[in-house]
Amino acid sequence: MKIALDPYMLRHVPLLELPQTVADLGYEYIELSPRPDLIPFFVHPRANRQTVADFRKALDRAGVEIATVLPLYRWAGPDEDERQAAVRYWKRAIEITVELGVQVMNTEFNGRPEAQPESEAQFWRSLEELLPIFEREGIQLRLEPHPDDFIEDGRLAVDMVRGINSPNVSFLYCAPHTFHMGGDMAGIMEYAGDLLTHVHVADTFDHRASSGLRYIVNPPGSTCRIHQHLDIGQGEVDWDVFFGTLERLEFDGIMTSCVFAWEERARESSRFMREEIDRHTRGWAHLRGAAPVGHALDDDAALDGHALSGRR
Repeated sequence: MKIALDPYMLRHVPLLELPQTVADLGYEYIELSPRPDLIPFFVHPRANRQTVADFRKALDRAGVEIATVLPLYRWAGPDEDERQAAVRYWKRAIEITVELGVQVMNTEFNGRPEAQPESEAQFWRSLEELLPIFEREGIQLRLEPHPDDFIEDGRLAVDMVRGINSPNVSFLYCAPHTFHMGGDMAGIMEYAGDLLTHVHVADTFDHRASSGLRYIVNPPGSTCRIHQHLDIGQGEVDWDVFFGTLERLEFDGIMTSCVFAWEERARESSRFMREEIDRHTRGWAHLRGAAPVGHALDDDAALDGHALSGRR
């Protein structure tokens, strides 16, 4: 299993310093999420060949690898001009991924929930053009349903992945999206089965609680989606169920820490998350005897991360 860090909270760290920063936080793997100097949100990638080569050297020096590249594009949006642009951006992002020597990418379904049939049609149109490229380049694509996508429900997302019918496409379960996916964490993971190859780890609150009045937004009837990406223990995800289900399924894919709520203590949060993930997975029988998946944290660092976690 690869335990990775999504370094979005560290996106202001210069690109060539990022690998050593991630290594110092106790990780050997990065989930390379959007950043403005490489692959930004929703627009064409910025990196040229020299940038990629220099970044690879920095990764080698730090002993850190890119586990997966995460681009976000409007490839299922109902606007056709946006969709065509997104496909062009995807093609360059795939080129950069290949240049980095990475074989995994992950992304969201995108699209609009109020235009579900139209968005699904756009999704298939984009995939018809991109799937042959993923397969030709040997890139594995992991898809996740996101709040406000044209697919938000976990089981429906698994069905969509099955419908793509490609060995290169599988399912990503994002823990902080649990309550938007339907709330049945173990059931969705088990339903995915072998298609479950990637998980995101962060906590969140159940927006459905208090008769749907936990979060009050105006005007009444707003369709906005609310969720958080918090440290483990700060929300309402049942982590015993989460990790217990993964152990029962003998999960051995990519597990990414993706906390976004604490930029003022990004390093402390990242260390704490690594320690918590290690604690929850330490006894997994199917991983015993495997090579170390990351730098071990010393006791002081682990305690500091716990003390600064902000948990109540």
